[in-house]
Amino acid sequence: MLSKYHWWRDAVIYQVYVRSFLDSTGDGVGDLAGVRAGLPYLKKLGVDGIWLSPFYPSPQHDHGYDVADYCGVDPLFGDLAEFDLLMAAAHRLGIKVLLDIVPNHCSSEHPWFREALDGAPGSPARARFHFADGRGPDGGEPPNNWHAMFGGPAWTRVADGQWYLHMFTPEQPDWNWRTPEVAAEFDRVLRFWLDRGVDGFRIDVAAGLYKHPALPDSDDPEADARTRDSVNPLAWNQPEVHEVWRRWRATCEEYTARDGRERLLVGEVSVPTAREHALYVRPDELHQAFFFDLLGAPWDADAFRKVISEAMQDIAGTGSTVTWVLNNHDQVRTVTRYGEPAPEGSGLGAARARAAALLMLALPGAAYIYQGEELGLPEVVDLPDDVLTDPIFRRTGSRARIRDGCRVPLPWSGQASPFGFTSGVDGVKPWLPQPEYFAEYATDRALADTRSFWHLYRDGLQLRAALPQLGEGTLHWLDTAPGVLAFTRGDGLVCAVNFGTAPTPAPVSGTPLLSSGPCPAGVLPGATAAWWLTDL
Repeated sequence: MLSKYHWWRDAVIYQVYVRSFLDSTGDGVGDLAGVRAGLPYLKKLGVDGIWLSPFYPSPQHDHGYDVADYCGVDPLFGDLAEFDLLMAAAHRLGIKVLLDIVPNHCSSEHPWFREALDGAPGSPARARFHFADGRGPDGGEPPNNWHAMFGGPAWTRVADGQWYLHMFTPEQPDWNWRTPEVAAEFDRVLRFWLDRGVDGFRIDVAAGLYKHPALPDSDDPEADARTRDSVNPLAWNQPEVHEVWRRWRATCEEYTARDGRERLLVGEVSVPTAREHALYVRPDELHQAFFFDLLGAPWDADAFRKVISEAMQDIAGTGSTVTWVLNNHDQVRTVTRYGEPAPEGSGLGAARARAAALLMLALPGAAYIYQGEELGLPEVVDLPDDVLTDPIFRRTGSRARIRDGCRVPLPWSGQASPFGFTSGVDGVKPWLPQPEYFAEYATDRALADTRSFWHLYRDGLQLRAALPQLGEGTLHWLDTAPGVLAFTRGDGLVCAVNFGTAPTPAPVSGTPLLSSGPCPAGVLPGATAAWWLTDL
């Protein structure tokens, strides 16, 4: 029987990419005080919680996902006192706070890795990581043929001739979770933040902690590293990883038993099928795991129906709920991904992104919104090479998979950069340049325009919170014309999406309760989603 503390099952969480949210100090980089200042905005939007990107001490080779100290705050973002103020302010507003934790790898400047470099081959310090002898007569070849996710080989050689494993960049050595000391250290880290009142953790690379113990060659190493969704099965999804999540779940439940406040574990789980995904959200493991298949689905009614059906069958069947996402800090923004090549965002891509948002908010389970999606921001595709900071670009020289374009700082107000993101004192500019057309997406304009993306999200969130048919529950498909997806939620709520461009008869009569664009009674225009309350 579910208790009243299962807030996470249908929560809407807003992802705050801290360095691009709001800058309070005028140095051009967002910070924790900026997040605190933005909390009333998020409360007004109607989200249940926030997920903060890493703000820990870090050399920032991968914007904080290279952690040098898991129990501190980088001065770039503030300090622990400011974190405590942020926590208190969020909780006063009824907003949950999730931290991004990175257990697969750390920074090459982490004290334990520096100790490992100073240690001898076979030493306990090196056992915390994956050090191995090279191949060939002089050990000059890497121990195996694995490729890193961000380009290049997954091994780097150190001064004494051994090699260490890094599935992302050389500045991010992978932890060896087969060494018990590593698990014990992360137990300490979890308790440190739980003792400071956090409501849970988003877990980076949650399927990747354990590597095959023999570190054998991959059959297709280049394919393994091509995308985050096509990962090396020898370095991902090993069976031992489930014991970690059982251990972490027990820790969270220990805290819940003390005060009745449930803490959430939500994992970034990149596995091939919904059925494998479901293994991570069994009752004694992670509470939830991001379901990326919806994000990756082409704009097609049959494709969307397939991934939604599989998620409902395989994931919801575990007793968890599906965690829906359309975007995050690693993906091309939705407006652009759905077919809008022009920066103005006023065409088909924007219409599809609005419809997709309404669809996601109508699905059973939880939803995560990446900052700026509620403004309809397009991807910034014309950043010059000399401002790019993504390690993928540095390691490959290619712009094909870079993520800077979705990380450009948010526009808050005004007609020119920095658009209220930073004070601009002494000529300081945002850490990534904002294009001139961001003026059209600034928050102050969005709030004043009832036709904006922001109002669509806000209205959808308000109805989601108010209507018992939405949130957690069941979904039943309706028969529709080709290219249209429609389903009922609970007692009498219908959601329909027209994936085509031509109008089609609506699946129900009457004026919609909410629609992603103009939607007359009885008609569902192209690239439009709508909700109705009906007697069906």
